[in-house]
Amino acid sequence: MPRQQEPLFGASWDNSPSTVTELHPHFLKNIMSRLLAPEGDGRSLLERLPFAPDDATGGTETELQAVVAGSRGDVDLPLTIEQSDYYANIAKRAAAGDTPKRLIADLDGYLSGNRDQVWENSWVRFPLRKLSGFALEVLEADLQADKKHPDAGRRGDAGRFFVSAPSGERLLRVPVSYLLKLALADLLGSQTLPHELEATGRRLMGHYLNDNTSPETFSFQVVPLTRQGGMGRALARETSKRFLFTQLLLHYANESFGLKESGQRALVYFAPHPPVRQKELNGQVADAFYRELFMSPCLSGWDRGEEKYRYMQLCHQVLSRSQLNAVAKLREAGIIINNLVVLPNVSNVSLANNGTHVSLGSRKLGRLLGDPHSGLDAAHEKYLGDLTIKMAEHFLPLFVGTFSASPYRLGYTDFHPERALGFLPHELDYTHLRMLWRRWQKKASLSVLGQPVTPFGPPWIDRMVSGLFGLKGDFVPDYRLVDYLICLLSTPQSPALNGRLGNSDKLKRDLCELGVFDRQMSLYLLYKLREHAVMGFSGFEGRHYSQFDSLLDDLGGGCDLQLLVNALAFKYLAQGKLTHADIPDDPTLESERRQIFFAAAIGNPTFFVHRESKNRFLMRIIEKTREVRASHRYPGYLRVKVQEYRLALLSLVRRDARDLIEMLGLERTIDNLEQRLVEPERHSASGKLTHGILSELNATDPMKVPADEFNLGAERYYRNGLRRRHIVEGLAFLEEDFLALDVAAARGDELERGMLRACARGGAAPFLTQVREDLIAERLDLERLTSLLNLALVTVNRDQEKSHAYLQRRTGHADQAAPIYRAG
Repeated sequence: MPRQQEPLFGASWDNSPSTVTELHPHFLKNIMSRLLAPEGDGRSLLERLPFAPDDATGGTETELQAVVAGSRGDVDLPLTIEQSDYYANIAKRAAAGDTPKRLIADLDGYLSGNRDQVWENSWVRFPLRKLSGFALEVLEADLQADKKHPDAGRRGDAGRFFVSAPSGERLLRVPVSYLLKLALADLLGSQTLPHELEATGRRLMGHYLNDNTSPETFSFQVVPLTRQGGMGRALARETSKRFLFTQLLLHYANESFGLKESGQRALVYFAPHPPVRQKELNGQVADAFYRELFMSPCLSGWDRGEEKYRYMQLCHQVLSRSQLNAVAKLREAGIIINNLVVLPNVSNVSLANNGTHVSLGSRKLGRLLGDPHSGLDAAHEKYLGDLTIKMAEHFLPLFVGTFSASPYRLGYTDFHPERALGFLPHELDYTHLRMLWRRWQKKASLSVLGQPVTPFGPPWIDRMVSGLFGLKGDFVPDYRLVDYLICLLSTPQSPALNGRLGNSDKLKRDLCELGVFDRQMSLYLLYKLREHAVMGFSGFEGRHYSQFDSLLDDLGGGCDLQLLVNALAFKYLAQGKLTHADIPDDPTLESERRQIFFAAAIGNPTFFVHRESKNRFLMRIIEKTREVRASHRYPGYLRVKVQEYRLALLSLVRRDARDLIEMLGLERTIDNLEQRLVEPERHSASGKLTHGILSELNATDPMKVPADEFNLGAERYYRNGLRRRHIVEGLAFLEEDFLALDVAAARGDELERGMLRACARGGAAPFLTQVREDLIAERLDLERLTSLLNLALVTVNRDQEKSHAYLQRRTGHADQAAPIYRAG
């Protein structure tokens, strides 16, 4: 047992400042007393903390990029555009001289200028007769207006999912996200499987969501995070296997549904940014037509899918309006000082942004909140949760670019503040926004003779200035976090994290009145409480992960660090070292701590903190940060280096969480974090991803590559090289499972023996070795694909049984908590 460095519930309670709650001056102490009461199992107080060993469970939701490769005459997206009333109307108006001919010329250019023949977020179309009987039943159920009331009939838009081929044959057209569910349904319906495997397959269909532009999946089972299971490695393993299973389903759909033979090849992979060509198209078409092309129809995952589809349209409209309103804020902030602006598109493309959400739940919190006699309720959960979130936000710069990243090149012409700053006017206050923008301009060398020179507006002038003065723009390590509305700044009247129930709803009402957000939408936060009453578990969701170079190393390490930060927060609460008064609920202070996160994402080397900041927790970190000095430019402010702040956080973790690190077995994770911070080019996610992209481009420096060329090269790397690497990583985990499956079959386990007889008489592991290269090269025939999917289903079933048995053994009953995220 690790040594305990400081007493819990020590004398520090007597001198600690009162909390902001009006319920009781010692409210936090009372909550922690109930939470950490002895349970008769002899565990120390430290071991009874939430997120201590054997307490945490995890799950991830992954957003993937979908593309369909094929010629213009074979793929659904270009066909839909060409055959649309929108295209016909634009062509007719251009011919009549009612609209500029450039509009139809640009649209034709998009259709004819696709060099790689890859159509991002296109749907697919194939003969309806290709589906098995069960897959047809699933499709018909998902086309219902209300799945709980089939007598209500089909959705009002059901007709859009069917078209006729030139031969007259009826074709089904669906997005790739729904294609994955249909592929699994077809696999189950085209053969007879053992009852437990069929049940597992039916359950997994619900894990393929169809609510956003990108395909989304969430964990196939709750993942216990234990030292024996490798902590974050266990969650990375589940995510990697799920990615591989998704690849197999897509290969199956390409073969079984005749997509390949009809000139369509569907692909999914990890990619963080909206595709370059989709951004171009977004600037060429009306917002309503963009939504028709790219908003998911929400066939899977909701009882009333058409209602959910309208909600997703609302999200798009709100974000588009919000970005327009951000321009006015830039004017108010003094960043835009004249009327020379380039208005953002009235159609925003940020919903095509992809990331991974990591949810970690505490079984202890869930158990107590589910027990009406425990003394803990939703008000206590909210109080503790908001305080933990505020504390955790100070540590998020440790994750940015280190465990995940989204490298991106901005050309000089991209540096109109109304474009480059995206949603930041809604995420930071004006003071920090001006500081961040000025430092970003300096980093990007947007100056001539010492004066900042941002683009003027007309593209031809901007290109001329760029060439004349050698202004190349900038390279940003994690641009996804800047280009997407990832959090919302509180208002003075409605702090989002003051520990009170209902504060999010109050803030959403304020933001709705300001034209920033809509009260129907879930409040965007960097780090989010997963409430027991809503989700069935209690914990926190990290929404700050962009792209992983390696799921094992990057996602696994990030999960470990996220778990440690959670545990450290509760240790501080137990010691009386952290209260709401230490991190007051003021929009300026909220912006002050979040600016560090955004500075790290942009790659700014410094940020500024007021020397009299009321955020005592932040000032304790700043006191331990090296090379801090008074700012010459901003009187009353301290100039802090992002790198030194990160190293100070690392030092703080090693000091204050030493016992937790030992108890959780995370020594290697912390050592690896130091490597990522000290040698980012070699060890960080940003460095590794950038190296891969440059290898794709045969280049050595991002700044020596034109912006669009770099970003298109990144897309090719994610689609080809990195996708294959992630597949290989998943195969390593699957091989481990197949070896265990062979052992189980050898000892006589009935399910395993039966499936090996049917699919791989020579053994699962040797079968995987035989098909490995053909799988990676997408050459597997349907028979071998089916066998591989069946065997993979066996391993998923075994994973579920192990998780269920472990949780039941630890608590006497299987946790119902499923740490997942369902948008909206």
